[in-house]
Amino acid sequence: MRGWKRFGIFALVGLLLSWIVSCSSPRPTSQAAGGTQTVEFWTMQLKAGYEDYFNQLIAEFESQNPGIQVKWVDVPWASMESKILTAVSAKTAPDVVNLNPNFASQLAGQNAWMILDDKMSQADRDLYLPKIWQASTLDNKSFAIPWYLTTRVTIYNTDLLKQAGIEQPPATYAELANVAKQVREKTGKYAFFITFVPEDSGEVLESLVQMGVRLVDDQGKAAFNTPEGKQAFQYWVDLYQQGLLPKEVLTQGHRRAIELYQSGETAVLASGAEFLGAIAKNAPSIAQVSASAPQISGETGKKNVAVMNLVIPRDTDQPEAALKFALFVTNDQHQLSFAKAANVLPSTQGALNDAYFKTAPDNASSVEKARIVSASQLKDAEVLIPTMKGMKQLQKIVYSNLQSAMLKQKSVDQAIADAAKEWDAQAATVGT
Repeated sequence: MRGWKRFGIFALVGLLLSWIVSCSSPRPTSQAAGGTQTVEFWTMQLKAGYEDYFNQLIAEFESQNPGIQVKWVDVPWASMESKILTAVSAKTAPDVVNLNPNFASQLAGQNAWMILDDKMSQADRDLYLPKIWQASTLDNKSFAIPWYLTTRVTIYNTDLLKQAGIEQPPATYAELANVAKQVREKTGKYAFFITFVPEDSGEVLESLVQMGVRLVDDQGKAAFNTPEGKQAFQYWVDLYQQGLLPKEVLTQGHRRAIELYQSGETAVLASGAEFLGAIAKNAPSIAQVSASAPQISGETGKKNVAVMNLVIPRDTDQPEAALKFALFVTNDQHQLSFAKAANVLPSTQGALNDAYFKTAPDNASSVEKARIVSASQLKDAEVLIPTMKGMKQLQKIVYSNLQSAMLKQKSVDQAIADAAKEWDAQAATVGT
């Protein structure tokens, strides 16, 4: 992000939240004249396709809690951050908000959300997957309730791998490098595409963590200029310089990975299990020869997961009703029903243990099989990228220096040293 010394988005967060904390004016009441409480609930771009689900969910909650009404507002993905910032600053924030841990943590650091540790019993907290719950904590304080999840699987073209003499899809980055060489030599095609565009996917940054690299230390300074970090940098540089990655990995984003896989030009695609449905629609012939396997990882065995959660603003005037509704939305029963409706994964242990995520019928589709694969790796999955200020800038610094090494403009040692120096200067400017 440009202009970090000016008031960028994170400076704006700090200003707005500092004003909120010091302001003593009360939040507009949500208490109706007849004594009925109104809980305002914001979701992030879920109305299209799931309106009936949420209307039924809310009706069920209201029937069980006659003194509480729920007002549902669906907000476009691109608008959520600005809208919630404005609402929080004006003390008109909703009572329950659907966010992701990365953005929610920025506001959590400014005391915007209700801390849940003394509001929920340990038994309630234990309903959720421990590593997923941990993704919504800051300074050992819980600021959100986990909701739905997605995690990558390895989608692979069985025909292309067979042509290359490969019987099993790669499970590790070391195996991926060997597969990349065989596919290129035997078929003239590429094994896979992964983007190094700084503003695009964070998959390469996640791969460093999976290879045993620590990105930042406890003070927020660069921790990746280590033997493990150099080895990870060297891995990607070697693949590119050996011609085992398409040249456009430097200029095109993850969308290109999808295009190449669907056209039969690559053998492996890292994506969500639900994407197999899109392949079936867009490229039926490729879908027929596609299968899925657990996501590729490094020696750590770490798997990534993307989390969506629910937060409750600290200034809500309906804290008990808001928490009751948030727990209702995220309980085992409703997590399971939403996972089935939206083809995502639940964050509660009970819902994940349902047979729906463990077995598939004999005539299961590729999507159903991929769901089982995706769910099977969830208990070991975690958010790999720390929730901290400036993470996108760290990605830009790492990717830009990786590109310089891939293009032989810098040595690997110089690239990683420069990246660490740049990040430490950046971290000192914005504060972590």
